[in-house]
Amino acid sequence: MKKSYRTDRMAEDIRRIVSELLLREIKDPGFKGMAGISDVEVTRDGSYATLYVMVSCAPDRDAADEAEKKEVLDAFQRAKGLLRREIGARLQRRHTPDLIFKIDASPEYGRRMDHIFETLDRKSGADE
Repeated sequence: MKKSYRTDRMAEDIRRIVSELLLREIKDPGFKGMAGISDVEVTRDGSYATLYVMVSCAPDRDAADEAEKKEVLDAFQRAKGLLRREIGARLQRRHTPDLIFKIDASPEYGRRMDHIFETLDRKSGADE
């Protein structure tokens, strides 16, 4: 999909606004300080915005479990009205995009790839 400056700018503004709200105003216990927005994609007509949510886990674990991810997505759904209202007010738009929340799997994918590469490096080192 071809992106435009306008949609890229709106996406970055939405990411910034939601991140600020998570830090300062939203007090939902479902977040527990373990969620953030990694990326936002806005449709060309500005009617939808997909927010990719990163869910952090405890330092002693590699990844958040499915229950934690669901809890964070549920918290975003509960805050959806507030988020849309604030985005509309701060961007001064009459029509605010509908927000869609998805888990960003790229950190887990990166960890899996690192593990695979480490395993390959160990195997190739043993062959030499």
